[in-house]
Amino acid sequence: SYTLSSLPMRGANQSSVCEFLLLGLSRQPRRQQQLLFLLFLGMYLATVLGNLLVLLAISLDARLHRPMYFFLSNLSFVDVCFSSTTVPKMLANHVLGRQTISFSGCLTQMYFVFTFMDMDNFLLAVMAYDRFVAVCHPLHYSTKMTHPLCVLLVTGSWVIATLDMLLHTLLMSRLSFCGDNAIPHFFCDLTPLLKLSCSDTHLNEMMILFEAGLIMITPFIFILVSYILITCAVLSVPSAKGRWKAFSTCGSHLAVVSLFYGTIIAVYFSPFSSHSAETDIAAAVILRNQDIKGALRKVRNLDSSASSG
Repeated sequence: SYTLSSLPMRGANQSSVCEFLLLGLSRQPRRQQQLLFLLFLGMYLATVLGNLLVLLAISLDARLHRPMYFFLSNLSFVDVCFSSTTVPKMLANHVLGRQTISFSGCLTQMYFVFTFMDMDNFLLAVMAYDRFVAVCHPLHYSTKMTHPLCVLLVTGSWVIATLDMLLHTLLMSRLSFCGDNAIPHFFCDLTPLLKLSCSDTHLNEMMILFEAGLIMITPFIFILVSYILITCAVLSVPSAKGRWKAFSTCGSHLAVVSLFYGTIIAVYFSPFSSHSAETDIAAAVILRNQDIKGALRKVRNLDSSASSG
């Protein structure tokens, strides 16, 4: 059995919860647990190996030292980190028959999960801008997409993502948690944690809604506008072959964007609406599948670019 002891918190708040239970796969039937374990393990290995292959190929091939592949290498690194923040802990808990995670460990995991999710969001927007310049202003691509600008865009994304989640984590650390400590998920998610708190979570909820509008929706609108302009530019190309060649450079990015935002909107757009743990697990499987497909597309694009360039 799990015991709960007191944990001193900053300020006046005191919490009786020093650890949380990540129910995750344990809520499923035993046979389904084994199936999901193998599914997540296979997806995790495929995601990590695929993205590491992308990083290795970009670093070794001088023909790929271009802005597009600079952003792609950063996206691959973030995808590896994002998967490694949640999946290994879940798999280890399943093998060891444990469900616990410490309070500090839970906040740390939450911080990194959503930092990397924000980075995915920002990098997809940056890559949309890169594709916009490449398709709409091809003659000025090298002068617009300079290396200092690329570094600035990636660095700025990291700064905003880390500061955003630092604020969320600090606000969460000041809440009191008493009584129920079971999280019906396999990682420390914002919404389930807020539901367990016995403090006033109004400020936290307002911050999540603010983030949904500024951090998530703004890059999405930027991507949408970029692709509207790209589509207009592609349709103005006289030959069908030219239109296909121009738009094909955006196909993989557009597919990853659709999967990423489709899943995020379904699960997190209304963070306080009721949805089951099964929905969360299904969404996580889709996100992992998106990572795999993204990694495979990256490898395929690298191969075609290297052979043509």
